[in-house]
Amino acid sequence: MGSSIVTALVGLVLCYFGYRNLQGDISSLHSYHRNNVSEEDVKPFGKLVGIGTIICGVGVIVFSALMLVTLKTGIDIFTIIGTALMIISLIVGMGIAFYAMKKYNGGIF
Repeated sequence: MGSSIVTALVGLVLCYFGYRNLQGDISSLHSYHRNNVSEEDVKPFGKLVGIGTIICGVGVIVFSALMLVTLKTGIDIFTIIGTALMIISLIVGMGIAFYAMKKYNGGIF
């Protein structure tokens, strides 16, 4: 039970930072990304990174909820489905964020 709560909190933190990025506040990102994005590109860059981060956060929250369902019911398929959904959301979310970094930064590092 405790692990699903901690996992949900991690997802909520990801969603919070994603929302801040979505609003154009990229202060939570590495200085490389803040310094190499032009002023006019901060908003679209933050929007894409924010969308990617929120997708990751929602995937983690859904996994946490399905993990809790497994704990309550004893049916393991919910954890398997949650894991698959979380992996898909992390791949999609990170793909969007990496795309934004490549487009507006020229690279992710």
